[in-house]
Amino acid sequence: MLSRLTDAERNALPITLPLWTAHPASHGHAEAIDRHFTFADFSAAFAFMVRVALLAETQNHHPTWSNTWNKVTIRLSTHDAGGLTTRDLALARAIDGLVGG
Repeated sequence: MLSRLTDAERNALPITLPLWTAHPASHGHAEAIDRHFTFADFSAAFAFMVRVALLAETQNHHPTWSNTWNKVTIRLSTHDAGGLTTRDLALARAIDGLVGG
């Protein structure tokens, strides 16, 4: 099982993943990071989701996400560890690479 991020790794998130927002654990939800994406239309948003799904499958780490027309929100947390791990950071960086962010 992966270890949760250290305080130093967590404090560095605004620098290492500036487009992602960190959320502390609260109300029964584990700590997580999320990012919101906006595309030209539904087809572009859905195509992005397909690319992320394929990427996530190769990393065996699957996001919690939502889609409404041209908007996609992705939330990452390692459920088995009860919070953020390096697996979340790796997937976030890879997703950023898909959109050049």
